[in-house]
Amino acid sequence: MATRTRSKSSQSDTGRRRSESRSGDDNGSAFSWGNSQTGMIAAAAVAGAAVGIAANYGRKFLIQGMGAAAGDWADALAAEHKATLAIFDKIEATDDEQTWVRSHLLMKLKYALDKHAHQEENVIYPALREANSAHDADHLNSEHGYVKTYLYELETMPNDSPEWLARVRDFRTMIQEHMRMEEEEVFPRFRNTLSDEQNSKLSAMMNKEGLKMA
Repeated sequence: MATRTRSKSSQSDTGRRRSESRSGDDNGSAFSWGNSQTGMIAAAAVAGAAVGIAANYGRKFLIQGMGAAAGDWADALAAEHKATLAIFDKIEATDDEQTWVRSHLLMKLKYALDKHAHQEENVIYPALREANSAHDADHLNSEHGYVKTYLYELETMPNDSPEWLARVRDFRTMIQEHMRMEEEEVFPRFRNTLSDEQNSKLSAMMNKEGLKMA
């Protein structure tokens, strides 16, 4: 009898250990599943971030590439001048009730001019100074200060009045003369002094700066 009792006790202990083992396996399985899910979520987050970064760079290259496709640095800047004047055309076509449209177009104009100025001030004008054209570089650079002043005034003035649009037209007149001086006088004269290698290097440097602002 004692032997049978010990046998039953032993069987009971064995069953309990098996039950605990199964319970441990279940817990382990559940824990592993949780880790797997966490890993999948983390991986998805990393992948999503990578896609976002890639898309951002893709957009940057597309925007900058459109200007670069125009030719060398001088051609690209001239193409940006043309695009900027097209924004002025759209602004001047608005009426006083289209305040939201004016605000949106002014934002686009500011972005275009900021990017354009960044390229010129960080690459083209310094190159002009190195080429003994400091007077031209300083004059053009000083006019960028007036560009910023016009933009500030237009952002702070109520844009639902004829006075706002009149200020836009004053701004356009000023900037068109700035563009004319660059395209017809300063840039052609400077480009003629550059070798093909120097011209290509300057174009690459300008595109790199433009990419930062795209």
